[in-house]
Amino acid sequence: MGLVAKDPAGFDGLLPRAVAASLAAAVATDPFALRLALVGGAVRDWLLHRVHRDPWRGLPDLDLVVAEGDPLAPAAGLPPAHRLAQALQRLEPSALGFCRLHAAYGTVELELHGVLLDLASARREHYPLPAENPVVRQGDLEADLARRDFSINAMALLLEGSGTAEPTLIDPHGGRQDLAQRQLRFLHGASLRDDPTRLLRAARYAARLGFDLAPESRRQVEETLKAWPWPWRPGEAPSLAPPALGTRLRMELELLLEREPWQRALAALQAWGGLVLLDPALQADQDWLWRLRRARRLGLPAEAALVVLAADPLGLAERLQLPHRQHRLLAQVQELRGRVAAAQGQAPDPAWWCRTLEAPGLSAEAVALALAAGIGPRRPLLRWWLRWRHLQAPLSAAALMEAEGLRPGPAVGERLRQLRAERLQAERR
Repeated sequence: MGLVAKDPAGFDGLLPRAVAASLAAAVATDPFALRLALVGGAVRDWLLHRVHRDPWRGLPDLDLVVAEGDPLAPAAGLPPAHRLAQALQRLEPSALGFCRLHAAYGTVELELHGVLLDLASARREHYPLPAENPVVRQGDLEADLARRDFSINAMALLLEGSGTAEPTLIDPHGGRQDLAQRQLRFLHGASLRDDPTRLLRAARYAARLGFDLAPESRRQVEETLKAWPWPWRPGEAPSLAPPALGTRLRMELELLLEREPWQRALAALQAWGGLVLLDPALQADQDWLWRLRRARRLGLPAEAALVVLAADPLGLAERLQLPHRQHRLLAQVQELRGRVAAAQGQAPDPAWWCRTLEAPGLSAEAVALALAAGIGPRRPLLRWWLRWRHLQAPLSAAALMEAEGLRPGPAVGERLRQLRAERLQAERR
């Protein structure tokens, strides 16, 4: 399946010639003969545009991997990306807008000839336990490509010579063929077991690019979800969930809901059975589309609107470590459920609803989320949201004190509440 060849489509314009030439000059000064390659989404999107005539989706992130040219050479001390950045600082300081080295990760952010670049030292990784964070160590370019999620993201353009020659396309996993077939294919049979967040990433790419899972990857999803190979299950303590079923899952969910055509992405994820990674009740949920649409119209956070109908929304919020505002909002909706349940079999009047929904512990936002999710009786909640909460006593405090001869104090507030209740009594239920 591998491919190493000059690409006939040409890549001029993706990496400006001045940038490529500066990088090549810096590479040439390294005594360990560094290899430098453009990787990931930039290569994928350029091929889709130039070869498969997809619409251009905007300027991609320019991610470059720097690897040792001779893996058997003595260790050079500094990570390859840091050595390349230091060479650029020596050779062309005027071309660098800024240069930030991140020692912990062996990465560099820099601006070269006005172009933003991310340099990463080539890495290899393995997963000590399914869904845990991987153990990462230095590797070569091929190992770096092999650790990626899909074949279409595991291609690289090897920048050679002076930087003016056409780059060499490296495609060890058949990504170009998968682009032509418009399919997403995991790189190996344990990909999803190692990192279940890859399924949310697949849904994101499916929605953005119009791709679907390759047949063997679809089988991997079905078999992995059925086996549930991860050392944690829904219903267990949320704090014990591994990162790829917790915070990293939330990060992918945020990207899906905020940056992608989320309707198509969530539909794909549910069609593959993947919403079970969040909660089995959400996998069976057929109303999420309308709920999220209503929530967005009301200005509510999409993540909270999605998980509010989980079997245990607060537990899921804790596992994903949703922001405090959203966790509080979900807790308030649970409180509202309890208050509304107390009125079952009765016919509360508007004043009762106002006292109940305006008591401490609830917010208007929680009522809005309950409305969006279909929680509680729709008619009184909607009337409170649209009208009742805006109705006030017919007199201001000052006018009331003058009209009834009251002195400032608690009695004024109590009388205002009584007058408002009388006004609410005249409202339709």
